[in-house]
Amino acid sequence: VQLQASGGGLVQAGGSLRLSCVASGHIFSTFPVGWFRQGPGKDRELVAALRWSDDRTYYADSVKGRFTVSRDNAKNTVFLQMNSLKPEDTAVYSCATGPRTHDSLIYFGRSDTYDSWGQGTLVTVSS
Repeated sequence: VQLQASGGGLVQAGGSLRLSCVASGHIFSTFPVGWFRQGPGKDRELVAALRWSDDRTYYADSVKGRFTVSRDNAKNTVFLQMNSLKPEDTAVYSCATGPRTHDSLIYFGRSDTYDSWGQGTLVTVSS
């Protein structure tokens, strides 16, 4: 599985960015997909996820109402639309996937569901 995130950059607070994650050797529509971030001096955290069976979504409280995760199956691509960005959103954002199991249906909103990460993309939000 190879995952590649893109779309990061420098944006002012209140602005928007859309991240993309393309998979090769993997079909996103049949596996759980999550977006993680790791800010300076912080642990990696799961901020959004998409359940493979019905596209049910999960969002961390810190991004709820501002971020939207979606997928384009035809392009085997997952997106993270980030609006109303804040300086504390500054981080390296990575997409990840996990096994297609019964547990991943239930626990797709848990970080330990995911076991394969791609290279991240840096998002910097200036105040």
